[in-house]
Amino acid sequence: MNNLAQVAAASNLPFALGIAALGVAIGLGLIGYAAMNGMARQPEAIGKMQTPMIIALAFVELVFLLTVFVGGASFKG
Repeated sequence: MNNLAQVAAASNLPFALGIAALGVAIGLGLIGYAAMNGMARQPEAIGKMQTPMIIALAFVELVFLLTVFVGGASFKG
């Protein structure tokens, strides 16, 4: 039974990481879209918008990296 559980985990891990990557891609796209929209509406506020945008992008990317490392470490194939 333990071997069956390992096979199930091995087959689901790439699928789960793919879903996480898709979520991150959507999140990064939405952040970039909102920032570019705001910068186009108020060009004088570009300096004030860039820093929070980059911080938000870093947090979203961090979530994916944590998912990869924690997900990969949880599978001991």
